[in-house]
Amino acid sequence: MSANTAIDVPDDPADGGRRRWIKAGISVATIVAGTQLAVSDVQAAALSESQRNALTPDQIIEMMKAGNERFRTGKMKKQDFLAQKRASATGQYPAAIVLSCIDSRAPAEIILDMGIGDTFNARIAGNIANQDILGSMEFACAVAGAKVILVMGHTACGAIKGAIDNVQLGNLTGLLQKIQPAITATQYSGERTSKNDEFVDAVARSNVQGAIAAIRSGSPILSDLENKGNVKMVGSMYDIKNGKLTFL
Repeated sequence: MSANTAIDVPDDPADGGRRRWIKAGISVATIVAGTQLAVSDVQAAALSESQRNALTPDQIIEMMKAGNERFRTGKMKKQDFLAQKRASATGQYPAAIVLSCIDSRAPAEIILDMGIGDTFNARIAGNIANQDILGSMEFACAVAGAKVILVMGHTACGAIKGAIDNVQLGNLTGLLQKIQPAITATQYSGERTSKNDEFVDAVARSNVQGAIAAIRSGSPILSDLENKGNVKMVGSMYDIKNGKLTFL
């Protein structure tokens, strides 16, 4: 990448010549330092197939980072959801699938400053990767062409706290048991209880990493796409206090 590289999604004649999602001047120093990315205004219509296909997984991840920076700093782009609805009515070409928690404070599309048609979104308590989630991801990537799998955990996660406390409650019991390996895998010398926010967040990070491992081991289809470079899997943690999404 050059010192000032433009990530530019080409015009699509089928989309009325609209330029979609990002035209970013990104310096190497900016990426390394994790500072704010300069992103131009984005047109309202949803991603077209040719625009999505022109993007690499790494470019899509940089777009996610830029979107979160806009969200975090209160500079979100204007979303024309009606135009996006119309543009995507005859077909959808999302660039990524996001696996996140059901927590009401962590809506992925808003956190990433994205619109209708930009991402597939799978939400389940504790952002675990069960068989149904894996099937949904296989559809998103192998059938529909998404190029990034983003697993997004968050701070102060209630599902993580419930797993630490070994909560027993109907069908929730079995779900929380899937988080138990993350507790065991978390190396932490302090108080290992749900009342310790630092420990809870450490387990949440381990749980994100465990979800990515579960995706790779549970889906030969997705693992093969990753090995070929067609798909990239990445984990992240969202801080509900400052709005920052940190990529792991």
